[in-house]
Amino acid sequence: MTIRLLLADDHKLFRQGLISLMKTREDLVQVVGEAKTGSEAVLLAKKLKPDIVLLDIYMPDQNGLQAARAIKAHSPGVNIVMLTSSEDDDHLNEAVDVGVSGYLLKDLDANELFDLLEGIRQGEAAITRSMAARLLKTSAHSRDRDQDGKDLTDREIDVLRLVTRGLSNSDIADRLCVSINTVKTHLKNILRKLDLENRTQAAAYAFKIGINSGEKR
Repeated sequence: MTIRLLLADDHKLFRQGLISLMKTREDLVQVVGEAKTGSEAVLLAKKLKPDIVLLDIYMPDQNGLQAARAIKAHSPGVNIVMLTSSEDDDHLNEAVDVGVSGYLLKDLDANELFDLLEGIRQGEAAITRSMAARLLKTSAHSRDRDQDGKDLTDREIDVLRLVTRGLSNSDIADRLCVSINTVKTHLKNILRKLDLENRTQAAAYAFKIGINSGEKR
């Protein structure tokens, strides 16, 4: 199934370039709309009901993070990916809190973008290596040992640790010698127990309490 994508960026030339890039992968994605402001992105998201909204942070009248919150409020099931030049860790952490499926810098490789979109289509978008590195850096200074993952089983912790490495459900299943459905069940239980929305938030949680490093509870 082709991904229906809404693109929001205030630079027309950048939007045109992305649209041209997406046309090289029409098997994967179809751009159904484009917005030049945060407010316009919110309105179009409600009208067009895209599968994914690709948002810049720096936009007039309403920035991308504000737009993301508004879109999630009326369409909680939509996947949001931030595509931005901002390397501000506060922006990254706020984006994770909003529940984005990805946070990408504009200097990324096209294949990295397509890999993330493909992951979202499969329902298993993993964090990128660059995002994982930044989450690790920011979380290292704010470990919260009052939240130590004690409600998670050992196998759920194994799954969560592999999520932080960017592995797909299939790769996790192979690594743990279980079925893909078993992995999906573990992930569903992890999100429920931790009251999180998606894999990105789960990965951020893992970095925060040190699960990614191989530490035991």
